[in-house]
Amino acid sequence: MFELMGKRVLVTGASGFIGKALTRELLRAGTEVHGISRSPDVSGAAGISWWTGDCTDYGFVRTTVRGCRPDIVFHLAGYVYGMRDLEAVLPALHGNLTATVNVLASLAEAGCEKVVLAGSLEEPERGSTEAPSSPYAASKWACDTYARMFHQLYQVPIVNPRIFMVYGPGHWENKKLVPYLVNAFLDNEETKLTGGTRNVDWVYVDDVVNGLLACARSGIVDGSRVDIGTGRLSSVREVAEILCDLIQPATKPVFGAAPDRPFEQVRAAAADEAKQRIGWNAEVSLRDGLAKTVDWYRRNRRGVSGKLQ
Repeated sequence: MFELMGKRVLVTGASGFIGKALTRELLRAGTEVHGISRSPDVSGAAGISWWTGDCTDYGFVRTTVRGCRPDIVFHLAGYVYGMRDLEAVLPALHGNLTATVNVLASLAEAGCEKVVLAGSLEEPERGSTEAPSSPYAASKWACDTYARMFHQLYQVPIVNPRIFMVYGPGHWENKKLVPYLVNAFLDNEETKLTGGTRNVDWVYVDDVVNGLLACARSGIVDGSRVDIGTGRLSSVREVAEILCDLIQPATKPVFGAAPDRPFEQVRAAAADEAKQRIGWNAEVSLRDGLAKTVDWYRRNRRGVSGKLQ
């Protein structure tokens, strides 16, 4: 079991949704936090040493790793959109795979105690013959393959938490379902959704952060995968109906107004295995998590825009 207090920690994507929540907890744990971001938002981020640049730039990543000499690295930066468009192929390739290889190559050279490499529920199972469902899924699957190679050939101490559908306070990305619905409902705007039948393992952001920290503290460094999710499935329609009940908007969501995306993944986290391997399990129920999220938006809203993807 690793003790985090006093460790030097590097977080890529530190100004993002999960990154901000993670860095807050790392500071509370008594670590020295270094954050990478293309354009860091330093408001409310006292105590973080910022490194501004892009992880697709190997020279920048190598210089940063040499400069901060991290004991533990959380690699969260990347391209996060699951659209199927051809235009997403290159951004997903570079934003995820190129960035991940740059980070792992730099750490293979410099050395560290632990790399926590964020994966995704969209990745096919290891050993599966199914094709990835999107450019994003393909790039994350390739990241997992490279991670296992870096562990086997170069002894990089990696654990790969596969994060399921995270939601919660602080998420301003209006292309994601929960922020899109909350903002639209609070503004009494019409929402056009797919059929709403897709079942998803929704996991609250604070639970995700605790899962990532549990991965960092664990002795697992063998390139293996750990699921960070609840193990329970709830449909898009159920999420929308809970939010309607919490917010009571003047207009209800219109289901079936937007086309369903092809090859949507229906996959629940192996929660019992995560509990056994890293001593972690999600604690926040879907309704409680959505209520916390709505309350946060009511208190912190600002202008957001964007089309739901």
